[in-house]
Amino acid sequence: MMQKFDAIVLGAGAAGLMCAIEAGKRGRRVVVLERADRVGKKILISGGGRCNFTNLYCQPENFLSANPHFAKSALARYTPADFIGLVERHHIPYHEKTQGQLFCDGSAREIVTMLEEECRRAGVTILVGVAVSEIRKDSVFLVKAGEREFRAPALAIATGGLSIPKIGATAFGYEVARQFGINIQECRPALVPLTFNPEDRKGYADLAGVSAEVIASCDSQQFRDKMLITHRGLSGPAILQISSYWQKSAPLTIDLAPGQEWTAPLLKPKARRDLAAAKTALRAVLPARFADRWLELHPLKDWTNSSLAELEGNAHRWQIIPSGTEGYEKAEVTAGGVDTDELSAKTMQSRKVPGLYFIGEAVDVTGHLGGFNFQWAWASGYCAGQAIL
Repeated sequence: MMQKFDAIVLGAGAAGLMCAIEAGKRGRRVVVLERADRVGKKILISGGGRCNFTNLYCQPENFLSANPHFAKSALARYTPADFIGLVERHHIPYHEKTQGQLFCDGSAREIVTMLEEECRRAGVTILVGVAVSEIRKDSVFLVKAGEREFRAPALAIATGGLSIPKIGATAFGYEVARQFGINIQECRPALVPLTFNPEDRKGYADLAGVSAEVIASCDSQQFRDKMLITHRGLSGPAILQISSYWQKSAPLTIDLAPGQEWTAPLLKPKARRDLAAAKTALRAVLPARFADRWLELHPLKDWTNSSLAELEGNAHRWQIIPSGTEGYEKAEVTAGGVDTDELSAKTMQSRKVPGLYFIGEAVDVTGHLGGFNFQWAWASGYCAGQAIL
């Protein structure tokens, strides 16, 4: 059974649906093919089920890529205000959390329903449960899925990255890129918890559930936010953020008392200087169990001013070398992907293969935590949808 369209979009996630909507609004006959049994599965689980759909303060600096300038064009052409306008036209109530993060008041389902309704209005055909088995290109693209065949002069790859395989993530988009001779920047888990090395795991794993505000730093990047100790390592927003920059075997530096001189009470005239007094002082900035354990694992030889200064510094420069990450199973996104040098920054179209587009997480553009990856999905999808002939 052969069906002809103007554009085929593979993947009914954030980027794919936005691309289909924009192309459909321009009068293009569009079909979206989704391997899963429903659309927007990653949208539905995002933000604790409330979908952190964008960030008010989105800037190119909130993204990492082998080419840090690539995302600028798309982000300028489709802004957070544009998506907020769409949300408001559908009367979806939302609220701002910290640092410009916008969430639905209700459920992420409202965002998916909005996108489905926009697709319906634009005349977009959405087919779920469609497993693509082959892609070819002669004068147009031919996409095979079982007994069904789809033909179109434009093909947009919006199949996502490798993160969260339990909801269907695969390497399919990268395989398509390689099939057409398109380079891939090495992929790795991003926005992902880090695991303790054996020594640190022995020292801290039993404190699972303890959290504190810290500054996590590596590779000239730093993030101030909450850190959470887990049974296997470190998580929380500060750690997820820095994980996107962390490289295997590199040290991670953590400031446990940002902006505070926690040893000051010990330096006062006639102040007690012993382990108990130090624990009391550090408990003022850290949870008690964590403060006590950290001091027990960083003992002083004496209680002189110089030793206390060293102890103060050590708490602001706690270095650990994680053994690795929790992998794609726990990663929110995939860093790396289709090389941006292969794509037009304005249209997301391949420079080698006319009519072939890559959008969303499949591309080597990875946002910080807090709605930035959704904004990249909307923006890159918009640009491709506007460009499809």
